[in-house]
Amino acid sequence: MKPNMGKTDRALRFIVAVVIGILYMNHTISGMLAGILGLLAVVFVLTGLIKFCPLYLPFGIDTREDKK
Repeated sequence: MKPNMGKTDRALRFIVAVVIGILYMNHTISGMLAGILGLLAVVFVLTGLIKFCPLYLPFGIDTREDKK
C-alpha cells in the first residue's frame, strides 16, 4: 500500500475522530447514529495512522505534499 494521504488530510481525520468521541462522551449523539459515527471515527484513525485511504484509489486522489 503506497501512502496517499498528506499531513493536512490526516490531521483533519484525527480532529473529526476526536470530535465524534467528545460528542459521544457528552451524550450529544446516541443510538444508531453514535454507532455509525463511532465506526467512522475508528476508520478515520486507522487510515490516518497507516497514511492510506482505499477510497482514494479509484478516483486517483493523492493528498501528499511531496508526490515522489
